[in-house]
Amino acid sequence: ERADSADPLDLDAAVKAGAFEGLRVAIRDLGPLATIATVAASGLRGRGGAGFPTGPKWRLAAATEAPRRYVVANGYGADPASGTDRALVTLDPYAVIEGTAIAAVAIGATESFIAVRAEDTAAIRGLEAAIGAATDAGFIGFDVPGLGHDLLISVRPVQGAYMLGEETVLLKALEGKRGQPEQRPPYPAERGLHGMPTVVHNVQTLAALGWILRRGANAFAATGAHDCPGTILVQVRTPAGEGIVEVPFGTPLRDIVALGGALPPGRTVKALLVGGPSG
Repeated sequence: ERADSADPLDLDAAVKAGAFEGLRVAIRDLGPLATIATVAASGLRGRGGAGFPTGPKWRLAAATEAPRRYVVANGYGADPASGTDRALVTLDPYAVIEGTAIAAVAIGATESFIAVRAEDTAAIRGLEAAIGAATDAGFIGFDVPGLGHDLLISVRPVQGAYMLGEETVLLKALEGKRGQPEQRPPYPAERGLHGMPTVVHNVQTLAALGWILRRGANAFAATGAHDCPGTILVQVRTPAGEGIVEVPFGTPLRDIVALGGALPPGRTVKALLVGGPSG
């Protein structure tokens, strides 16, 4: 929503455009159980690849007895040439921070992490500055008003490879362990980071949460495809140009390709590669 902002780190402008309103709804109006119910009713699915429904994942983490719980936002962008996650955290960091905080409120987590590429210094600096501004404003931090406990969020630079797109590998990287995937069950929502219930989401999934709580589950469910509502960021490259666009789920591939611009006169599409270099 705020990708066209002149200054993505301007918190006052972001708040005027609706930032952190969804978090306020979660804390003051809904509470954890109703927040989970609202997100479940919206039909939100994970944008990281598997498309797992968000509601059941949160319910499992919230219901698992444990002294601590965590939320991990995966902004690593594991595909070698993909820039969608980086574009999101750079152009609208507050959407990611707010979504991470909403997920933490829902499952009862006091500490959350946003994982990004260690070499992406611009994204790291931007996120850290945005987290600092949101903390100073009282939206997150120690003893958040109306919540009764801490809501801490920090940036965690990670180094690795394509496998960091898999959640159990990412959790091991955050623990400083060898990046080797774990068999499931148990799922990270039951036993994840440091052996505690952990909700892992792609940053695009989390960025949708503020919109859902501001506009309502029905409004979100009415967008995109029936079994997968909402939008997703898509990176398009054609001979005529390239860029990142946000499209509703269910958009025909032909329409997405057309967003890359017209082909040279007399030429037609011969081949199409879906999924980036890893495809």
